[in-house]
Amino acid sequence: MSSAPRYLPPKVPRASIPAPTPVAQALREHASLARLGERLEDSRRRLRLIAPALPGNLAASLQAGPLDEDGWSLLAANAAVAAKLRQLLPRLEALLAQQGLPGRIRVKLLQK
Repeated sequence: MSSAPRYLPPKVPRASIPAPTPVAQALREHASLARLGERLEDSRRRLRLIAPALPGNLAASLQAGPLDEDGWSLLAANAAVAAKLRQLLPRLEALLAQQGLPGRIRVKLLQK
């Protein structure tokens, strides 16, 4: 019989877990993630550019959405905000075109 108590599990060496990579560093280090980071920043920049042209507190009810080859999406908090935004689309698209950012703006409802 062995002298070690049976109720203790055998000691297993722990594998070392690498430190997590910060998101900003991962975005810089990987080409596809870097492009994603650039698109996210470009989407936010577009929202900042159009915000002064929006009436009242409409900007507070919007979020910058995806930016792709077909255009840019604005995410509206509710249907009323989306309807008002659709009325303003020609003006907002012209404003972006003046800043050298042509393209179509799509309005989508923010999913809850």
